[in-house]
Parts: sequence; structure tokens; C-alpha cells
Amino acid sequence: MESKEKPVSEQTTTPPAMERRRFLQTMGSAVGLAAAATLAGPDDVLRTVEAAAQSLSGLSPKQAAREESFWLGIQQAFTMSRSLINLDNAWTCPSPRLVTEAVVRYTWLQEEEPAQQWIQKLRPRQESVRIGLARLFGCDPEEIALVRNATEALQIVLFGIPLKSGDEVLTTSLDYGSMVSTLNYRQQRDGIVLKRIDMPTPPKAMEELAGAFERAITPKTRLILVSHIAYLNGQVFPIKNICDLAHQRGIEVVVDGAHSFAHLDFTRQDLDCDYFGTSLHKWLLAPKGTGLLYVRKDKIETIPPLMSAPSGRRKANIRKFEQVGTHPAAPILAIAEALSFHTVIGSKRKEERLRYLKDYWAERLRKVPNVRLYTSLQPEMSCGIATVGVEGVHPVAFRDYLWERHRVQTARIVSAGIQGLRVSPNLYTTLNELDYFCEVVEDVAKKGLPEPHKSFKPDDTTTG
Repeated sequence: MESKEKPVSEQTTTPPAMERRRFLQTMGSAVGLAAAATLAGPDDVLRTVEAAAQSLSGLSPKQAAREESFWLGIQQAFTMSRSLINLDNAWTCPSPRLVTEAVVRYTWLQEEEPAQQWIQKLRPRQESVRIGLARLFGCDPEEIALVRNATEALQIVLFGIPLKSGDEVLTTSLDYGSMVSTLNYRQQRDGIVLKRIDMPTPPKAMEELAGAFERAITPKTRLILVSHIAYLNGQVFPIKNICDLAHQRGIEVVVDGAHSFAHLDFTRQDLDCDYFGTSLHKWLLAPKGTGLLYVRKDKIETIPPLMSAPSGRRKANIRKFEQVGTHPAAPILAIAEALSFHTVIGSKRKEERLRYLKDYWAERLRKVPNVRLYTSLQPEMSCGIATVGVEGVHPVAFRDYLWERHRVQTARIVSAGIQGLRVSPNLYTTLNELDYFCEVVEDVAKKGLPEPHKSFKPDDTTTG
């Protein structure tokens, strides 16, 4: 599907004199950020990022997304090796240095004292993390549970929500396998009916997606599970429209936000969902093994935890979902640094940068013979993730070739009629890296894969 916007190469450029003045302003900030990222503490890095962001105050987020001198500074806040090109950030994202250092710092604090002492000192600090996440998501902190990932968050709801034999649950062909497996289990255990809606890749318009749900709803439908951004191809779903359709009929909605939180600029009010789960180690850039579960306050009591909680937390206390036994405090506490890094960059500015990076490579490759995009480039239908395939080239062999010969990491997608590579740049990705990726894909589209990469290889790697 063609973008409504002009291709990157055709967009209007800033006048040379203005561009030179802005470059000098932001380049100084970028150099300062590079120094702060390597030599100074986290507060210095955040102050320098904030100063660099202030130099963009006269620009819209869309304009700021193209200010390479600013993003050069942001790139220096990461420790990602430049001996490889990581275009698989939709699985898990590398954290900026200040987040990694915070994990180490909190880990040392935890190791200094017996368990009773560090639990009493460090666990209460998690409440500030809860408050910070609630502010970003736009909800009451008492509706936020700190969990380990999106899978745990969503399974708490999907296993716990009251459903009886014959009740229908709707989901789509683009939803995550672990969540579908959870519903399959409930189908076997409780006799529910699971209906999966086939979705086009890509659709022509958002209305096509909402309309598919409206047609699939029956008087027996009790629950909808839908991804905000589909992991297979980066398709953005019209969640508010779907929730409105559902709520008018007394149907609850669970949103898989694994790829939307801190990727798109939105709040809970923009969705109006009943439940929302996400992994914070994806687009928030938080430590690995951190996640968030949102449950609307009036529904907390109706959902039992996966593990038994203390008696005082078994009913309407959101913390009952956090009961998993002994677990480290450091990764959860370091979410605060990730929140700070995200906030000083700006949610909308970050969204537009991720969309710009996707458009940069996708606009180029969509014009190449034998190349197919499984993702719409309309701004409202995708952001930083897109999936691309080459006719006659198996995605597993293609992914292996890119990594083994070129040290470019992508994710293979073979599902829901998609045969391609999921490409997901991040804030630290450079345009030169995307140019190189495009050159390799163009060569493969023209010549095919060289031996021995032509042969198909079995693959059981899970795609995040």
C-alpha cells in the first residue's frame, strides 16, 4: 500500500542557511551527549539529552525526526556494537547505558545486605516506578502491576477472566502465538469457542480492520483479544473503534500492547480498553524481564492471580498479580531510568523518528522488482516495524544469509500468509546502516541468494 506522504527522497528540505544554523546548534548538543554517555553519570546524560531536545523546540515532532545531528547524540547513549546491524528490535531492545548501569547499581545495593533488609529498603521504591508508568499510560497507579513481560501480563487476564462453555472469544490471524495457545488451553479446559479473524496484509484502510471485528461479533461473544501493533508485520489496529464496538455489546477487550507502549504516543484514554499488557524491555528500553499489566480498577477483583497472593491482596489489590516468589529488585527499579530517558526525548518525537526510519528503508525497497511489503506505509497504519519479502526467497534462508554474510539481524516471518523478514530499527540505528540493508536486499531481489544459502533450513526460533 502506498504512503499518503511523499517518499523520503521527495520531501521538502530545510533552506540551507536555516539548516546550517540548526546543525551547529544540535551538533554541539550531540557531541556533548556523546561525551556524557561515555564519561558521566546518568543525570548528566539526561541533562544533555534534555538540552539537545530544547534545540528542537521550534520544530514539530515530524520535523525533529529528520534532524540527524540530534539523533547522532541519542545514538551515543547506547552501547550497541557497530560491528553488526540489529534490525530485530521488535524482539527485545538494547537499553541505553544509563539503564544498564542502574541495574548494576541496584544489584550491588541488593547484594550488600540480607534479604529482609534489601526487601524492606528496595521494594518500597518500586512504588515510584508504578507511579511513573501510570503517568505515561494515563491511568491510576492502583491499576498498574509490575510483571516480567507481556506474556505473563496477558496470561494473567486470559487465564483468569470468567468464561464458561460456549462463550466466544475473538482474536486475529496476526495475534501472538503464546496468547492464542493460552486461549486454546481454555478452549480445552472450559469449552470456550475461539474464533480467529483473517486479516489482510496490508489492509487498504483502518475501517477494514474494525469492520472485520464488527462482522465477527455474535450474541455469544464475550471477549476480544487484539494487538495494538501486530508482531508479524507492524500493523497498527484501531483499538478505540474496536473497544467502542465491543463495549456497546457488553464485550470486554484485552489489548496486547507488547509493541505499542513507548513506541506510539498514546494514553489509556485513547484506547478505552479493559486490560492491557506489555513488555517494557521492548520499546521503553527498560531492563530485560520487565513488563506492565493494566487492569481497569473495577475489574481487578474479578481476575484471580496466576500464583496465590497473601490474603490481603487477593481481591481488589493490583499487587496480587505481582506474586511470583523471590525475584530481583534491580531490573524493576531501573525502569525509572528508562522512563526518564523516554520522557526527555519525548513520546511523539520518538514515535515520529521510528516511523521515519521505517519509511526510509521501506519507501526505497517497495519500488524494487520482486520485493513485496506486507505493511502499509500510511502513517496511521504503521510506525517503526514493517515486514518485507523477496519473491522466491524463503525468509529463513534470507535471514540466515543476512546474518552470516552481512551481520544484519532481522526476524523471519512465516505466518498468516506472510513470507518475509520483519525489520525493526531503533533510535540508535543509523541511516547508513539502513542504506546497507537496502543494498543487500536489492542485490538478492535481482540475483537471488548465493550458494549455499539457497537451500531451506529448518527453523524453530521464536519471533518476539
